[in-house]
Amino acid sequence: MTDRSAAAVAVPDGVRDMLASRIHDVPDYPKPGVMFKDITPLLADPKAFAALTEVLADICGVYGATKVVGLEARGFILAAPAAVRAGVGFVPVRKAGKLPGATLSQSYDLEYGSAEIEVHAEDLSGADRVLVIDDVLATGGTAEASLRLIRRAGAEVAGVAMLLELGFLGGRKRLESALDGAPMESLVTV
Repeated sequence: MTDRSAAAVAVPDGVRDMLASRIHDVPDYPKPGVMFKDITPLLADPKAFAALTEVLADICGVYGATKVVGLEARGFILAAPAAVRAGVGFVPVRKAGKLPGATLSQSYDLEYGSAEIEVHAEDLSGADRVLVIDDVLATGGTAEASLRLIRRAGAEVAGVAMLLELGFLGGRKRLESALDGAPMESLVTV
């Protein structure tokens, strides 16, 4: 995988630290032994949310994105304002059965079972360079499926941008082949 993002995306001094400080740990949620990373304090802070939106919009420009895909559900919250700020279209990728009309779907494996995501068939075309934005990269299953779905729609993957990467879960490694050389940026890594 070629990671052009480290050199290409200039994140203003202190922004990564500010974002990280607004992500709170919630122990034993949703079940005992899990340390949940809660981004709602970041979203509630207008300065932090604006800084995040600006950085994501900058990534859109650096990667030459013409559209932004947001992954259900928290990815919508981050991707839509970034797309507006960057002046590009926003396309939601939803869980199966949530979109009306003609859709393309992609199934993927989870730790215990499988899931499926969908996009409106007409929302992406061969003329599009798509940046995928989501809140957290954990094991990488949903992000990997979204990259496959974007390519099946005929669009090019411009890159992936994550607010938070849980490095110990190996999601980046899982995405290497699906990225096929496209860059990936994680603003905060734990």
